[in-house]
Formats: sequence, structure tokens, C-alpha cells
Amino acid sequence: MVGNLSKYLKAMLLKQTLVLVLCLTASLAAVDYAPKDYSNLIGMKGFSDDLLKMHFQLYEGYVKNTNLLLNALQDFQSKNPLDSYEYGSLKRRLGWEFDGMRLHELYFENLGGIGGMPSPQSSLNDALLKQFGSFEKWKSDFSTTALTRGIGWVILYQERSTGRLVNAWINEHDVGHLVTLRPILVLDVWEHAYLTQYGLNRTAYVQAFMDNINWNIVEKRIQAK
Repeated sequence: MVGNLSKYLKAMLLKQTLVLVLCLTASLAAVDYAPKDYSNLIGMKGFSDDLLKMHFQLYEGYVKNTNLLLNALQDFQSKNPLDSYEYGSLKRRLGWEFDGMRLHELYFENLGGIGGMPSPQSSLNDALLKQFGSFEKWKSDFSTTALTRGIGWVILYQERSTGRLVNAWINEHDVGHLVTLRPILVLDVWEHAYLTQYGLNRTAYVQAFMDNINWNIVEKRIQAK
């Protein structure tokens, strides 16, 4: 009798725990992402106010569409079969919108500095010297990558397990990322990021980006656990 009661109580406790977990999961899923405020970048040298405001507006669109997709997927799960074409289409689109949101945040957040180069005493500078031989060689590789024909992103990645640094070209928000490597410096080279101010002179835009890198932010990313 006592054994059966103990089993019953354990089963009830497990059931209540599962219900609580499901409720918490649903609650977290229902929280929409909010656009971050990057108005501190207004007035930044080499970036017109109109260009930045347009870019902020485009970023906000990714936040909005990410929320729409997440909410649509949650709603779809409760009303429709998950093996439908429509459900698969929503799943495929989520990566584009979500990564577009996050990449823009990383891009804006590593701007607003004074450019130049990282502190000679920083772990980032040590890593660049070890991997590329000098800061100038790394900069040349990164900037040249940014001039690749086409539209996309240039990302300086760090591999956590080895410390290896890689400058990579990413065509699409959600395609081509180096798995398990973390982005520590992100440059947007989609045309909307520079065309209205620099026209086809991408070289000048890339230099403006380099002149405004916030190396303190990049250093924090490379030190993050």
C-alpha cells in the first residue's frame, strides 16, 4: 500500500513538473523580440544620418518578421498538421529573418569606436598576431574579403576549441556560416549598407567601417566563455 502511494506521488510530481516546463516554454516562446536602440551611432564619421536611419529601419523589419514567424509557427502547431508544405516553408524562412536580425545587431554593436587597432596588450591583438603575423596582414585579408563580388557579410570568426581566427565571406544571412565558430567582428556588405552614400565605391565604405570599429566590443566577444 505504501509502495503504491509512493509511486502515485512520484508520478503526480513528474506530471506537475512536465506541465510547469511546458508552461514556462510556452511563456518564453510568446515573448517577442524588441528592436535594440542604436541611435548612439548617429553622427558617426563616414556614415550619414540618412544611411544609418534607413539601415535601422531595415533591421527593425527583421525583428518584426522574426516575431511574426515565431508566432505563426506556434499558432500553426496547434491547428495544422506539421508535415504540410506551409509549415516547412515557415521553418525555412525563420533562419533568414532570425539571422538577419542577429547579424545586424552584431554589426551595429561593433561600430561606434575610434577604429585604429586593438590594444597591443589585448588577447585579440595576440590572437591576430599569432594567426596572421601582423594586424596589417589581418586587415588586408579582411578588407579584401569584403570586396568579393556579390552581396553578403564578412565575419571574423573564432574557433573556441583551438582559438583559430578565420575571415569568412557569407552570401546569405542563413547560409555558409562556419559551424561551432563564433562571430567576433561583423561587416555588412549588402548594398543597402552603403550604396546610398558611397554608390559603387565599396572600398571607401569598408575603410569607413574600419575607422569606426569598437575594438572593446570585439575584445569582449573573444573573451566570452
